[in-house]
Amino acid sequence: MKVLFVGGGNMANALIGGLTRRGWSGADCTVVEIDEGARRRLFDAFGVRALERLPATLDDQAAVVLAVKPQQLRPVAQVLAPMIAGRPVISIAAGIRTSDLSRWLGGHVRTVRVMPNTPALVLAGVTGLYAMPGATGDDRDLAESILSAVGTTLWVEREELLDSVTAVSGSGPAYVFYFIEALAQAAEDLGLTHAQARLLATETFHGSAVLARQSEEEAGVLRARVTSKGGTTERALRTLDAEEVRRRVIEAVKQAAVRSRELGDELGRD
Repeated sequence: MKVLFVGGGNMANALIGGLTRRGWSGADCTVVEIDEGARRRLFDAFGVRALERLPATLDDQAAVVLAVKPQQLRPVAQVLAPMIAGRPVISIAAGIRTSDLSRWLGGHVRTVRVMPNTPALVLAGVTGLYAMPGATGDDRDLAESILSAVGTTLWVEREELLDSVTAVSGSGPAYVFYFIEALAQAAEDLGLTHAQARLLATETFHGSAVLARQSEEEAGVLRARVTSKGGTTERALRTLDAEEVRRRVIEAVKQAAVRSRELGDELGRD
């Protein structure tokens, strides 16, 4: 199956890399990317057909993946509108609702909107997906096949839930990096070298995430097992609770969801 990627940035690069590792041929992917250096890197890495601008027709392309910046999507969609009949469209553009994209595409309804996150760059991402009612089962299967090449997938049945996905997993890597920074800084303050602090902080987060993923028990149970009465962990957690860190984290994620909805309003405004 041949797929057209519009936009050749990091996420398109990750997806194509994941697909080729699964046995797809780079020759089955066409990428439209205005940056010459990016086109060259994609061709060298995967053997894709890399174009500076959209082709005049999409005769042999079975699907279109929109991987441009949200601010660029409207003019791209308006050019694509006369060409996409009978093809599914998969949009990675953050914040652009399917109703707005459908309007820009001239009423096209075979659209799947997806929200991946940056760990997709190392094939460890998680992606939320939402399909318009007009998308077929095959369209959903294709979207899942492409996005699962870079990690785990999660379908939502209401598009507004993608704002929640954005707040939790889309923005989530930044929250994790924030805590890694703090943990590493504490390690340095306690006398460890920068390299030692970085290793301890990143490996602790990595190992804890692996344990939480593989365990059948809730995170709270795992946390309690580390927290001995009167011990070091209990002292640390009491300090966090005194500062209401849990409540503030929850509120921060909810505010990210609010901003996601606001961006959808702003980006879709005519």
